Amino acid sequence: MITVIDGPAGSGKSSTARAVADRLEIEYLDSGALYRAITLLYLQAHRNETAFFQLLHQKEISFCYRDQQFHIEIDGTPVTDHIRTPRVAEYVSKVASMPNVRAFVNRLMRKAVDDGVYIAEGRDLGTAVFPDAELKFYMSADIEERARRRYEERKPDNPGLTLEEVKQNIEQRDHSDASRKADPLKKAEDAIPIDTTNLSFEQQVDQICLHITNLMER
Repeated sequence: MITVIDGPAGSGKSSTARAVADRLEIEYLDSGALYRAITLLYLQAHRNETAFFQLLHQKEISFCYRDQQFHIEIDGTPVTDHIRTPRVAEYVSKVASMPNVRAFVNRLMRKAVDDGVYIAEGRDLGTAVFPDAELKFYMSADIEERARRRYEERKPDNPGLTLEEVKQNIEQRDHSDASRKADPLKKAEDAIPIDTTNLSFEQQVDQICLHITNLMER
């Protein structure tokens, strides 16, 4: 069984999905982290696309969720702490827009959920990756709130960061996600909308847990 949460950057998808996974003791799949790991390879290939795709198909990418964190390894080497840098963030949208990259990540995720109960979050899961998912949610929030959340999340590790920079980055990411040719960000017709602008974190987690629990009890 797979539950998916789609939505724009800063809408609360990742933290909510992790909290749901922990509360219901199900598996968590972080598509954004997978794209960041692949972006790391893109940078290692010095942004040369030919060398990058050769490298991508030579590497083994493995992942799991344990101790409330999504862990990723490339050829057995942990990269979880290396994929959250500003350098990776700068290029992840470009890399994620490449059709071959999206197809690669989609295959990884589909294979991972063959067995078990999962919750996954991303930007095209309900429309492109798991169109037959048992439950779909689309989380959103206004741009000011999304920027504030992302700023507070990144500020401790980036002392010089400004709220305006974060807002501009999110706006650019929104435009890129919505306009890309391969699997653009959009709400699936059967997705349950959740506007988190004025919801507490617990409220949004409660809503999703209730839907999943009701489905599992049928």
